[in-house]
Amino acid sequence: MSRVCELTGKAVMSGNNVSHALNRTRRKFRPNLTKVTLMSDVLGQSVKMRISAHALRSVEHNGGLDNFLVKASDLKLSLKARRLKKNIKTKLAVA
Repeated sequence: MSRVCELTGKAVMSGNNVSHALNRTRRKFRPNLTKVTLMSDVLGQSVKMRISAHALRSVEHNGGLDNFLVKASDLKLSLKARRLKKNIKTKLAVA
C-alpha cells in the first residue's frame, strides 16, 4: 500500500536532518494518512478512502466529498477517486 493521499496526491518527500554542527543525514517526510469513511450525498453511499489530514480538512471546507471532487483536478486524484467523480458528475447531469 503506497503512502499517497487518494484525494490530493500528497506523497512521501525526502530531505535532510540538519544537526547543530550542520551534519546532514537523509530523512523522509511522510504524509499524515488515515483511513476514513466519507459520505457522498449525491450517490447516497459511503466511501472508504485513505486520505491525509489536510485533505479531510479541505473536504469539510468545500462542503463535502461531492463538491471537493467536482472542483478537484483529475491529475491529483487516484483511480478510485476519479471513478467516483465520474459517477457523481453523471448523477448530477441527470438530476
